[in-house]
Amino acid sequence: MVSKTEETQLNRLENQVDNGGGGAWEYLCLVRKLKVRRSEKVLKYGLSILNDPKKRSALGPEEWTLYEQVAIAAMDCQCLDVAKDCIKALQKKFPESKRVGRLNGMLLEAKGSWGEAEKAYSSLLEDNPLDQVIHKRRVAMAKAQGNISGAIESLNKYLEIFMADHEAWRELAEIYVSLQMYKQAAFCYEELILSQPTVPLYHLTYADVLYTLGGLENLQTAKKYYASTIDLTGGKNTRALFGICLCTSAVAQVSKGRNKEDKESPELHSLAATALEKDYKQRASDKLGLLTSALRSLKT
Repeated sequence: MVSKTEETQLNRLENQVDNGGGGAWEYLCLVRKLKVRRSEKVLKYGLSILNDPKKRSALGPEEWTLYEQVAIAAMDCQCLDVAKDCIKALQKKFPESKRVGRLNGMLLEAKGSWGEAEKAYSSLLEDNPLDQVIHKRRVAMAKAQGNISGAIESLNKYLEIFMADHEAWRELAEIYVSLQMYKQAAFCYEELILSQPTVPLYHLTYADVLYTLGGLENLQTAKKYYASTIDLTGGKNTRALFGICLCTSAVAQVSKGRNKEDKESPELHSLAATALEKDYKQRASDKLGLLTSALRSLKT
């Protein structure tokens, strides 16, 4: 994730280059370092360097890094002829490179030649079954074609090999949520919480999924994870505070007529409601009446 300082630095450098103040190479390096996607700018300023023999030769070995960067930007911008020329230059320099082979596969994707791209990726995986980038390209390719079941299958196969890839677990969870496959999504979030227990977002989204699933046990667990989100964020997560109130109300409804052990004390609900009211007074006082009305409707 890009910090505010890094984003400010990038924007300042971009404005400098846009206004003719130089620094195109430094800008391209920073874009690459921060792993951000500013394809139109990269294409424009990258080509200005590559098309100038003096500037290009001054880069030394970094020339080939720029060819790769411009090729990817050109594919993003659907300038496929430019991408093809960049990849040709890289193939001439590195004829046996698997990395260049991946770029070829991406170019086939950009053209919509899905079958050929799949063949290219399969061939590369035969040589190196642990190539993470290619596995991820296959997931992206399935999603681009609207083949969600294929994307799920590819992600599950990928996670069998690379179990510690948090982004892949999160992507799979989000796909499951979009398909209303909440039990499968819950499993993904459990994996994320086990590997990164201090990330509030995972606690929050897991609680959301459990609340959606419903049932006494899921609601009680959801409430605990909303509480842990509040704890991890220093009491400043409005969504989690609302979650506490919603869970408490839902548990009360589900527990009607059950043993007293199943019923919960309204204390946590009261604390969450008080924190919400305080927050709304400070940040959205005009909505305070609406909040009070909503909380009153959640009878516990």
